[in-house]
Amino acid sequence: MQSVKAAITAVGGYVPDYVLTNQELEQIVDTTDEWITTRTGIKERRILKEPGKATSDMGAEAVKRLCARRGISPEEIELLICCTTTPDMVFPATANLICHKVGATRAWGFDLAAACSGFLYGLATGAQFIESGRCKKVVVVGADKMSSIVDYQDRTTCILFGDGAGAVLLEPAEEGYGVIDFLLKSDGKGCQYLHMKAGGSLRPASIETVMNREHFVYQEGKAVFKFAVVDMAEVAYEVMQRNQLKGEDIAWLVPHQANKRIIDATAHRMNLPEEKVMLNIQRYGNTTAATIPLCLWDYESRLKKGDNLILAAFGGGFTWGALYLKWAYDPR
Repeated sequence: MQSVKAAITAVGGYVPDYVLTNQELEQIVDTTDEWITTRTGIKERRILKEPGKATSDMGAEAVKRLCARRGISPEEIELLICCTTTPDMVFPATANLICHKVGATRAWGFDLAAACSGFLYGLATGAQFIESGRCKKVVVVGADKMSSIVDYQDRTTCILFGDGAGAVLLEPAEEGYGVIDFLLKSDGKGCQYLHMKAGGSLRPASIETVMNREHFVYQEGKAVFKFAVVDMAEVAYEVMQRNQLKGEDIAWLVPHQANKRIIDATAHRMNLPEEKVMLNIQRYGNTTAATIPLCLWDYESRLKKGDNLILAAFGGGFTWGALYLKWAYDPR
């Protein structure tokens, strides 16, 4: 008898209506469309402009769409994990707020913070509750309102990030479909290169921290790129080796959408052609924990039952990892 795996059985996504183009950014900071495109691959990103709306609102929309796709009631959800760097507030957990907004009255939930690797960490964690038999329906959400922590006076970071949310439903599968393997890593030495200086217990909010603009993303781009371009590619390749997979065995690489050059390096290391790489960075930018589920949402109609997928990410922490799963359903 085959062991129970955690299979993705539905996907939902949401991006705000407002489109922030490179041309608009040219009017805000000293940059150009050509410079942004050649160095990142980004042409536009979505921004949540509506007053009073936050990460939980985007996550809730993604979960509602997921439930509609699967034909289930939110009351059937047993566990909801929200992977985010931009929670609505320090507490309560954004996962709790999403459950309340969608009517998941029987679910418990928690937030998981691993920056751009958050969704991979959450997917691996959610899979354990399915495989152990503790839960039958687990929702993993990746959602971030990055515009809330981006400094639109800093041309090195404001060009990169956008807002959005994606969600997947995990259910038991015994036919060999679902999460097969994963490798997750972290190294706190990367903190100095990518962090937010204030707002936590180390430097609580004060007049000084606000005036010094310390409540925004701080990134040393060259250093982060150097680590990411190597580590994301290597961890994806290692997962392939552990499972005796070659490039021709992989249907899709589902990479974190931070930079087109990092994505290309990962695909090259895996010996994958461009047509096997999910890409939407040109439309959404870097939505942090939402990039991978938004890729699955965009490409769902092209996925086939039995497809081998490698998900890979690199983020602040540093955190990075890769996950191998076998897709569980044909296009609906």
